[in-house]
Amino acid sequence: MYDICGARSDGKVLNCPFNTPAVKPDDLLSSKIQSLCPTITGNVCCTETQFDTLRSQVQQAIPFIVGCPACLRNFLNLFCELTCSPDQSLFINVTSTTKVKNNSTVDGIQYYITDDFGAGMYESCKNVKFGSSNSRALDFLGAGAKNFKEWFAFIGQKAGVNVPGSPYGIAFLPTPPASSGMRPMNVSTYSCGDESLGCSCGDCPSAATCSSKAEVPTQKKHSCAIKIGSLEAKCVDFILAILYIVLVSLFLGGGLLHRVRGKKKTSQMRPSSEAGGERNSANLQKPDTIHAQMLQNTPQRNWGQLSTVQGHLANFYRKYGIWVARHPTLVLCLSVSVVLLLCVGLIRFKVETRPDKLWVGSGSRAAEEKQFFDTHLAPFYRIEQLIIATVQKSSHEKAPEILTDDNIKLLFDIQKKVDGLRANHSGSMVSLTDICMKPLGEDCATQSVLQYFKMKPENYDDFGGVDHVKYCFEHFTSTDSCLSAFKGPLDPTTALGGFSGNSFSEASAFLVTYPVDNAVDNKGNKTEKAVAWEKAFIQLAKDELLPMVKAKNLTLSFSSESSIEEELKRESTADVITIAISYLVMFAYISLTLGDSPRLNSFYITSKVLLGLSGVLLVMLSVLGSVGFFSAVGMKSTLIIMEVIPFLVLAVGVDNMCILVHAVKRQEQELPLERRISNALMEVGPSITLASLAEILAFAVGAFIKMPAVRVFSMFAALAVLLDFLLQITAFVALIVFDFQRTEDKRVDCFPCIKTSKSSNSADKGVGQRKAGLLTRYMKEVHAPVLSHWAVKILVIAFFFGLAMAGIALSTRIEPGLEQQIVLPQDSYLQGYFNNISTYLRIGPPLYFVLKNYNYSSESRQTNQLCSINKCDSNSLLNEIARASLTPELSYIAKPAASWLDDFLVWLSPEAFGCCRKFTNGTFCPPDDQPPCCSPDQGSCGLSEVCKDCTTCFRHADLSSDRPSTTQFKEKLPWFLNALPSADCAKGGHGAYSSSVDLQGYENGIIQASSFRTYHTPLNKQADFVNSMRAAQEFSAKVSRSLKMEIYPYSVFYMFFEQYLDIWKTALINLSIAIAAVFVVCLIITCSFWSSAIILLVIAMIIIDLLGVMAVFHIQLNALSVVNLIMSVGIAVEFCVHITHAFSISAGDRNHRMKEALGGMGASVFSGITLTKLVGVIVLGFSRSEVFVVYYFKMYLALVLLGFLHGLVFLPVFLSMFGPSPRHVEGERQDHRPSEELELQLLKEKPRNHLDMRNRLNSKGQREGKVIDYRISDLRVVDLLDGLCDRMQDYTLQKVESKNRQWVKVGNFDNLTNKQEAKAHANDISTYCGRLLEETEDELGEVIKNGSLKAGEVSKVLCQTLSNHCSQSSETDSEDEDDDADEL
Repeated sequence: MYDICGARSDGKVLNCPFNTPAVKPDDLLSSKIQSLCPTITGNVCCTETQFDTLRSQVQQAIPFIVGCPACLRNFLNLFCELTCSPDQSLFINVTSTTKVKNNSTVDGIQYYITDDFGAGMYESCKNVKFGSSNSRALDFLGAGAKNFKEWFAFIGQKAGVNVPGSPYGIAFLPTPPASSGMRPMNVSTYSCGDESLGCSCGDCPSAATCSSKAEVPTQKKHSCAIKIGSLEAKCVDFILAILYIVLVSLFLGGGLLHRVRGKKKTSQMRPSSEAGGERNSANLQKPDTIHAQMLQNTPQRNWGQLSTVQGHLANFYRKYGIWVARHPTLVLCLSVSVVLLLCVGLIRFKVETRPDKLWVGSGSRAAEEKQFFDTHLAPFYRIEQLIIATVQKSSHEKAPEILTDDNIKLLFDIQKKVDGLRANHSGSMVSLTDICMKPLGEDCATQSVLQYFKMKPENYDDFGGVDHVKYCFEHFTSTDSCLSAFKGPLDPTTALGGFSGNSFSEASAFLVTYPVDNAVDNKGNKTEKAVAWEKAFIQLAKDELLPMVKAKNLTLSFSSESSIEEELKRESTADVITIAISYLVMFAYISLTLGDSPRLNSFYITSKVLLGLSGVLLVMLSVLGSVGFFSAVGMKSTLIIMEVIPFLVLAVGVDNMCILVHAVKRQEQELPLERRISNALMEVGPSITLASLAEILAFAVGAFIKMPAVRVFSMFAALAVLLDFLLQITAFVALIVFDFQRTEDKRVDCFPCIKTSKSSNSADKGVGQRKAGLLTRYMKEVHAPVLSHWAVKILVIAFFFGLAMAGIALSTRIEPGLEQQIVLPQDSYLQGYFNNISTYLRIGPPLYFVLKNYNYSSESRQTNQLCSINKCDSNSLLNEIARASLTPELSYIAKPAASWLDDFLVWLSPEAFGCCRKFTNGTFCPPDDQPPCCSPDQGSCGLSEVCKDCTTCFRHADLSSDRPSTTQFKEKLPWFLNALPSADCAKGGHGAYSSSVDLQGYENGIIQASSFRTYHTPLNKQADFVNSMRAAQEFSAKVSRSLKMEIYPYSVFYMFFEQYLDIWKTALINLSIAIAAVFVVCLIITCSFWSSAIILLVIAMIIIDLLGVMAVFHIQLNALSVVNLIMSVGIAVEFCVHITHAFSISAGDRNHRMKEALGGMGASVFSGITLTKLVGVIVLGFSRSEVFVVYYFKMYLALVLLGFLHGLVFLPVFLSMFGPSPRHVEGERQDHRPSEELELQLLKEKPRNHLDMRNRLNSKGQREGKVIDYRISDLRVVDLLDGLCDRMQDYTLQKVESKNRQWVKVGNFDNLTNKQEAKAHANDISTYCGRLLEETEDELGEVIKNGSLKAGEVSKVLCQTLSNHCSQSSETDSEDEDDDADEL
């Protein structure tokens, strides 16, 4: 083939089919050929015109591969040998010709070429990257060829008219026919790892200098697992299972051994104590006094067991209760007035709805990095998107292809609607062109397959319809007709979905994305215009686009940048009715449970509807007071606060209401009201205070969380619970006083002005006497005895510890994150959009590696430490990114990075002779296919007169190791960033890199900020987002350390997912602090380390089990669940503290004290805490919002059930086995003091006459009755015991001779240095005396009357024979062992 004999209609020249001998070129042509084809020397088989054609054709390909010299040389050799080789006739065979203007021209040839050359060329080029599109150069030069044969087949295709490629067909064959005398072309190829023409590690990872440094893991790191046969278990599960088996075995073995020892000891003691036991039990069967009968249904309280702090609290509540009962109006008015004053702050009430202000804390690394990116480079654009997909006929069939004529025409119709959309913003009309992103300053950068038709319907048929689209999938960067309307290439992966690999033609969905300009911090008129257009866009999609798409049997999903925020606002009102019903149900239950058992003749008096309503109003008032206070100081509220805190405080407040009312109702009805209020507060006040303080501290801990939504919630909740507690012990106690006064005055509930005249005995009985309720009797007679059985105890302990172990194992399976579908309303249009995103999207969010303070001066090595072309460091940033993209399952990096630096260096290179050019006056000369070199109306562009004198910016001699000097870099960088990409030079940086480099202050040799763009892999789950962010940060940290540069990753979602990187750490730290705070409060108030430790254990078990429930229900760990977990600590306290407090003040052995605690507080905990929360939680299950169902209904329900089981099953059993022993007062045993005082009374006793009880006259006028011996009379018992405990008020603990403290009698407490402490001790021993007499009243009376009680034997009879207290005091260790034996 020699010379040019014609041209096609599109201007492509055709060679002559002449077999002419090679000719010697002139010196100028020879030098030109040598510059491009160094392997061809001497004679040549081409004319200057042929060579210029070759040069212009390969000019378009050179920018793609110039970064890899070996690939470029091999590629050029292929076409140089074809065009100018003097031995051309030995390997070129013309197979067909065609006539053009009566001239024969070549129409097809056979090109014989060895497989070695083909394989060598392919191997040198297969990994070469094309930076601006984050892909391989072969995707454009070889249609993604997988081997050299596919590449040759692509190169040899005869191009259609106006389509890039060869004007004639080329058949590449390995061997010619033996008879032809021809031989295949076999010029030497260069390896990409060649020393002289070697490529970078990014383009040649197999090079020897690169392979040793490539540390690419081949598989994911698997968690530790143990395989036993076919069963495989995680290491943590296996260890926990072994630990559980060992602990249960030790527990069972120890328990059985202890039981056997206990039985032996009991059998040895039984003969000596049997008679006394029978006598005592006989005496206890039928109480003879009214007082004893009333005490049967009243739990016995050992007030002497209280700690010093609890004693002070009990004493305070005793006095405070009397004062409140006497001044209820004053207390009610003062307390409510203070809270109403706080509510004034509501006038400054504001709600924060911006996601970045809710979930991103101050000092957030991701927030600071986003701010740096936005201010130095450009804010990430707003995204408006449509997804149009075909309908899958069945789950087993593949979805139909979307690429049809009808579907593309439908896409044009949709685009016409969108282009015509106008939104009203402050009186002006806003269109898409007003707000869209325009990288080249003219057309919108819409990502749609319509860009292959320049967004014009009239081009559809002219360009070739669907076939043109499929052609552009392979030539979207190299063909003018495939370039978008905004002059940039359109990657099919951004416009199509539902395909596998690079099979774009099989796509089942169109993705249409409208990038819209954004503003820094989303503020300003630009953002307001965009939001106005977005609202109109969503309405258009609902009203017009959706019916259009459905009519074609397709599906449509859509979204805008502001969609999530708008839908969240709608979500906030979606469940108002559900929440209101929940509150109403709780209120109804409260009113029912506070009242007495309904009686037909007195229910309107004994009901507590008005009291319950008043209590609920107090709860609401505490919430409003908290919100008002923080609003006054300038803190904004959140939707979580408005939805959760009222429910939370109501749940906590209801507990206290029920406990207070039930405590008052348990008191003896014969006592005056003020005394009942006082006793009730003294009984439950310390535990209510303890529980409330623990809850307040647990919530206050959340104030240290950086996440604003959680921190604000915790602060609001802590103050609300505090105000609720204060209102409960002030205003609500006052309301209890009013309600009980109303009841005793027989006034109608809700209408207290109406007084009934009914005064029948039955009504009086209903109002005046309290019979133990069914639930109380169940707790005392069924629940407690069942739990007392040793086998039940073992099963309970084993089951609950097994539950805890399972919770620990399951908690490792909880994933961080918050699925967006859960947060949105179930009927939201975004539900379908997010589902389709995960189904159809084949590329993830853009990922930018941002470099700070890049030193581009020639003295610095940073350029080679960053780039990835020839002569760049093998461990450079871009090479490392390319290497990481080879393992996307680990790095979550889908592609090599688009590098402005690589493209700039290539653009500068003399080999890319069509790129960096200058006029003779030194100004920038664009490529030949751009104005002014080529006018827009010119059909085809060649060498023009305007640009014929343009020369390359630099020769090789002008550069230092192919790198520009500081001055050259500084001068040419703006040229590059303003250069438009085109076919003659695809490396122009305008558009692709306009916002990738911050030129402010770059003249100093330092570029403050620049970015390198790549993409994440498709991220379909929340865990993918979290893991991708973590992987990117770890990668950046490693590279930054290696290169000693400041590099960080940035993607638009990082700011919101940063919280999940350390969400486990945040949750565990705050849970630990909350639980520790509860422990400290318990320790301070109870002064019992063991009691506090038990409470801590139970709370920890509840939280662990709740984590296990989260794993079972696939509830993710996020801000909402962390808030719920912290809140669970506070609520779990309710289930533990009251039972533990009741146990600590009960008398007897552990089993007896457990029964007393359940009998006294079990019913209140079940009805006032468990059922109250349960009825309110169940209503939430009917919520229309999935976030309520998952995070409030499921988690709250699990919390209530776990709290109930642990508080009323596990805790009583644990206390009965390992509970703290009764508190013993320091110094001499207090048991002896009452007996000594009673013995003193016996010694002082004087002889008395018999009692004459003959007070009646019979019919004969004679007196009837008995004469009773005073010594055996009840009067003697009363005389001896009356005032005994009052006289104990004269005793206190004092140090004697600087040694241990002892009980001494004090004449005047005013003379003591610590009068308050002394009186507290006096109260302790007086209370102890009262309890001792209550326990032994009947037996002691009988002993006194039968004369068995004598001076010198009182102590033995009272505290050993009757109460067994002295043996407990003196033989504590043995008693504990006996208790344990009895319990097991």
